[in-house]
Amino acid sequence: MIIFDAHEDIAVNALYSGRDVRQSALETRRVEFGSDTARDDGLCMVGLPEWLSGRISVIFGTIFAPPASRSNRTPYSYTSAQEAHELGIGQLEFYHRLADETEQVGLVQDQADLASVISSWDHAQPRVGIVLLMEGADPIREPAELEMWVERGVRIVGLSWGSGSRYAGGNDVPGLLTDEGRGLLEVMADMGVTLDVSHLAEQAFDEALDRFEGRVIASHANPRAFVPSARMLSDRMITRLIEQDAVIGIVPYNAFLQKGWTRGDAKEAVTVADVAAAIDHVCQLAGDATHVGLGSDFDGGFGAESTPVEIDTVADLQRVGTALTDRGYAEGDVEAILSGNWKRLLKETLPG
Repeated sequence: MIIFDAHEDIAVNALYSGRDVRQSALETRRVEFGSDTARDDGLCMVGLPEWLSGRISVIFGTIFAPPASRSNRTPYSYTSAQEAHELGIGQLEFYHRLADETEQVGLVQDQADLASVISSWDHAQPRVGIVLLMEGADPIREPAELEMWVERGVRIVGLSWGSGSRYAGGNDVPGLLTDEGRGLLEVMADMGVTLDVSHLAEQAFDEALDRFEGRVIASHANPRAFVPSARMLSDRMITRLIEQDAVIGIVPYNAFLQKGWTRGDAKEAVTVADVAAAIDHVCQLAGDATHVGLGSDFDGGFGAESTPVEIDTVADLQRVGTALTDRGYAEGDVEAILSGNWKRLLKETLPG
């Protein structure tokens, strides 16, 4: 089966950690051995060879600029809207260069791009498609500027990151939408941009779902029933998303799967069965398997030492399908979870 992964921090790792996504994750580990990057970001999990061997067909690649208050990566963090904008533009340009220079990678901006990428997996030269997702909207200096980002390929926007933004409260900083955030939602709806609620504060989450007239997803967010944290989704929040016909991407990160697990604890304490259990929790609330998928967040501040024991690189996401089968899921439901639900959403939201 092919896999759609709804969250990977590709550009930020390339530009600010020097990770060449075109080479194998294992080669990146060799190059980084003993480095600050390996210590801070963990063992690399993402690379083009692993995308291909793991049949990772479509990825939501993030544009992510961290605020200086939450990052020691000066000058790769921002203190103003202009600095955030410049960081975002740099990552946007990276994705365009990557697609232009790499035969087996392409941007997915419309239905034709999506169909081309999917069909390539039936032939000898498969291609990986990247859908551009902005994680935290501060690079958009004002709502009217969204048009430029959409023209350059951005199709999904999250208003906030954990520490909040000019547009909304984040999961670490409670709050509602700001006036700018309400204005941005209106422009997003008008332009057909999908809203990602993964990092919204719960108050902002509720206001956004009440106001927003477009499609909604949670690209990378796990059930709070397993880990009681504001970063996770309560059953009430999951139910609201299901009612909006959203898809929720489950993160195979041990700290999001097992209460009390912290970086440095044994990798072996968590298995792909725990990933399947988180997926099943959403399915039980929905009454079907049509509202959940994968959003790995791999190389998003943690590495292979912090993922379930059976997962070493992104190629091992295939093992989640095996865990779902072992849990009793039918082949059609496994396919929906690994790719079909995200595929359906993109077919309904990407321009024709």
